[in-house]
Amino acid sequence: MNRPFKSYGHAARSLTSTAAFLLLLFPSLLPAEQVDIIVTAHYVVTMDAQRRLVQDGAVAIRRERIAAVGPRAEIDRRFQAAQRFDKGDAILLPGLINTHAHAAMSLFRGIADDMNLQDWLTRFIFPAEKKNVTPEFVRWGTRLACLEMLRGGITTYTDMYYFEDTVAEATREAGMRGVLGETVIGFPVNDAPTPAAALKLAEGFLRRYHNDSLIVPAVAPHAPYTNSDDTLKACRTLALRYNAPVLTHLSETKRENDDSLRDRHMTPTQRLDSLGFFRGRTLVAHAVWVTDGDIAILKRTNTGVAHCPSSNMKLASGAAPVVKMLDRGLNVGLGTDGPAGSNNDFDLFEELDLAAKLQKLTTLDPRALPARTAVAMATITGAKALGLDKEIGSLEPGKRADLISVRLDQAHAVPLYDVYSQLVYALKASDVTDVIVDGKVVVRDSRCLTIDVPATLAKAREYGVKIAQSVSNTRR
Repeated sequence: MNRPFKSYGHAARSLTSTAAFLLLLFPSLLPAEQVDIIVTAHYVVTMDAQRRLVQDGAVAIRRERIAAVGPRAEIDRRFQAAQRFDKGDAILLPGLINTHAHAAMSLFRGIADDMNLQDWLTRFIFPAEKKNVTPEFVRWGTRLACLEMLRGGITTYTDMYYFEDTVAEATREAGMRGVLGETVIGFPVNDAPTPAAALKLAEGFLRRYHNDSLIVPAVAPHAPYTNSDDTLKACRTLALRYNAPVLTHLSETKRENDDSLRDRHMTPTQRLDSLGFFRGRTLVAHAVWVTDGDIAILKRTNTGVAHCPSSNMKLASGAAPVVKMLDRGLNVGLGTDGPAGSNNDFDLFEELDLAAKLQKLTTLDPRALPARTAVAMATITGAKALGLDKEIGSLEPGKRADLISVRLDQAHAVPLYDVYSQLVYALKASDVTDVIVDGKVVVRDSRCLTIDVPATLAKAREYGVKIAQSVSNTRR
């Protein structure tokens, strides 16, 4: 009676072996894995370590992460998706990363132009903020900013402002990723009468968003020149307690550097280093007037830099030595800054173009900051500057599914000889058609799905009337 069972077992093992052999020969016989989304396009710019560019490529997404990236035929063979977006003549690339912004200041867009930073701040911005900034102002201003950023392919942004918990709420509603810092400044502002009160707000913010999937809470001392040594040290101590990043402005203008050298016999970078300010994750914005010694400090402390070419040019602050920073191994990302007069928009494609051209102009070398490097600054290098490169910045299996689609069917997009060149020197923010953040579609065929566009624009116009009235005396 045992013999038949033995023969059946032998036959079953033979069938199993045969099946395995056939699957090796014909992998297409394997059942397809289930994913949520497959996106296909003519080009996939991965920005991985090999800078792999896939033609006729595809990205498979399962929940909030990338399952696979590769040729369309391979992805189609391996996966079956609940949703499929065939973008055709387009580029898929990682979501752009804006490493420095003030989102709610979108409601001050163009309030004061064509002046230097100190006049702009003291005569217009600080007074306008005192009269107008409330939690609701911040909510609607952030919604307006997120709408513009998402439509232009920005999936992650870094922010420094007031009522940052409201910024975070609006950012989450929009489905965006944010590294958001509660501002600490050495004079009374709308959400905190003292730096100590601001630090208390910042601690509550850090607690509320600890381990959030979209929001990275941060501490944001405005600048060395607007904070005391004790406040700057307290900001770092608080950040270390919660393993949070610190965001600040640094060496944006020559005047800032000259004042620091006169009063303290140190550059702003040297001053911060002497205070132990760089003991932990740090991102500094601008870094225009930095010396070779300053760059060495930033490199030693692994400090990220947000380069804001539009802002630095418009305020005549100067041109940051970005080529030198990159050559010395600093992680330099791109930032738009705020739209209240230091830039006027949140267009990172514009920053790509200007970043490359400004370095060519200042070094008198057309090979300085090539297009591929500029694209890296807006993606993977920006992610490194924020300490988030394990999660975002490139299209690789296991990373968060943050990606955008850019159309190539407009007059300014053809012919195409080099994808990176086209992205930096020809394509526009308005060419972005689709945006996915954390595996969720937030822009589809140029239509934002997460923000009430008519209501946001209407509210922005309302605020515009109110703000214009509040600053009318200042303009006289």
